[in-house]
Amino acid sequence: MTNATDLSKPLDGIRVVDLTAIIFGPMATQQLANLGAEVIKVEAPGGDVVRHVEPMRSPGMGAIFMNSNRAKKSLVLDLKTAAGQDALKRLVATADVFVHSMRGQAARRLGIDYASLKAIKPDLVHCFACGYGSEGPNAELPAYDDIIQAATGLAAVTTDREGTPQLIRTIVADKVGALYLANALLAAIMTLRQTGRGQAIEVPMFECLAHFMLVEHMAAASFEPAMGPAGYKRVLSAERKTYCTKDGYVALLPYTTAQWRRFLELVGETELAAEPWVNDPTLRSARIGELYAVIAGATPARATEEWIEALRAVDIPVAAVNTLDDLMVDPQLQATGLIETYEHPTEGLLKGTRTPVKGGWAAAETPAIAPKLGEHNREILGALGFSDAEVVALSRAAAG
Repeated sequence: MTNATDLSKPLDGIRVVDLTAIIFGPMATQQLANLGAEVIKVEAPGGDVVRHVEPMRSPGMGAIFMNSNRAKKSLVLDLKTAAGQDALKRLVATADVFVHSMRGQAARRLGIDYASLKAIKPDLVHCFACGYGSEGPNAELPAYDDIIQAATGLAAVTTDREGTPQLIRTIVADKVGALYLANALLAAIMTLRQTGRGQAIEVPMFECLAHFMLVEHMAAASFEPAMGPAGYKRVLSAERKTYCTKDGYVALLPYTTAQWRRFLELVGETELAAEPWVNDPTLRSARIGELYAVIAGATPARATEEWIEALRAVDIPVAAVNTLDDLMVDPQLQATGLIETYEHPTEGLLKGTRTPVKGGWAAAETPAIAPKLGEHNREILGALGFSDAEVVALSRAAAG
């Protein structure tokens, strides 16, 4: 293994074999690739299903796939064949990290569980990115973002005014799970570098999002016995929302006592600003809905830009409600360079996001691209000692 002190990026010299699909695993392993790891994405014949989700310019190169698989190499293997399984195991023998998102039973049938792969590579970091924790009754159930949003209470806390639970319109379970997964992988890689020891880790999407939800929403249920039902009252208030202005909507949030006083004085509620309960954080928290109602009553009197100017002048957090298209031209994102334009050899001019984290390893460089399906078969298999004829045979078998 390469000495970490000689590297230009934190994970240079780390090889990751990535047998995950859709977003949960791929978003996490892309973060490792951004940090310098060589990530080899092993795909079944036909490729990751997200390759085929529109919009796209070319078959198999959908936008979502390209946004979550940049800086990786693609190797296509048919793991239903003995030859495909042999090639994978030869690859694992050269790897530092192996991560998969198959259900446990399927992984064991293919021989890619920890016990099987540890016999090939004793110091392997083996990660199971699963839907539900393996010790629970749901261990073998399929898990997708919509299902996990419902199961973790997220849909319930976003119930609309008619009482219908709502799904958040982003794949939040996958993406939150990906952050937990990347964090776990980084910790395991640190341990590997410091001790030379591999390990098995498991990152379940359901438990990750439940953990994410319960940080604040455990609330009164944090105590034994419970002091009340679970749920953070301020966030669950029906009055907590975006607010209508003369010409649009804003989000604004007086939070500290001083901010509430300044806001109430700004909208002419000077007597309310002096009330003892408004100036006591605990009492104010219990009656927060009343204050949110004051905001809702005040905001229609001014245009969005007027509110932004007035509130920022007195240091109260505020933002216009952006559309997704607004985000693409947001002045803050343009100034910080999050959204970049780059050239893909087959897909032409594209936009993508660079890492938002600033550091020496994150200096500007030529943007990495997402691979075509099986683009690196010859390179990877050849380096494993397969002859040209064997590479052709494996590639043909994988192509069906």
